[in-house]
Amino acid sequence: MTVILTDLAKQKIEEISNEGGIGHYQIRCKVLGSGCAGLSHDIIFDDLVGELDDVFEFDGIKVVIDQFSHSYLGDFTLDFIDTPMNQGFKFLIGNTTTHTSCGCGKSFSVI
Repeated sequence: MTVILTDLAKQKIEEISNEGGIGHYQIRCKVLGSGCAGLSHDIIFDDLVGELDDVFEFDGIKVVIDQFSHSYLGDFTLDFIDTPMNQGFKFLIGNTTTHTSCGCGKSFSVI
């Protein structure tokens, strides 16, 4: 599994943690059963790491992924988008031939 964290995503994670008084730069990327296409991505600050979690580190920022989410995400890039129409973290999934997204871009399904 390959995970890439863009520079803008790194900056935003640090900014949110510092402004919110979170005290660490460890996020958990996970897949939830929700959204109009059936699945959605979620990112939370989480200072716990499970025995079966995968951990990736980027310049002091840790990305934690559980096995369930790992099976759906595969290789992905986590970016931060800041445009007049949209602002937030965006998952760019490497194997797009097995994923479809809904019109809102907030959820996806596996085909």
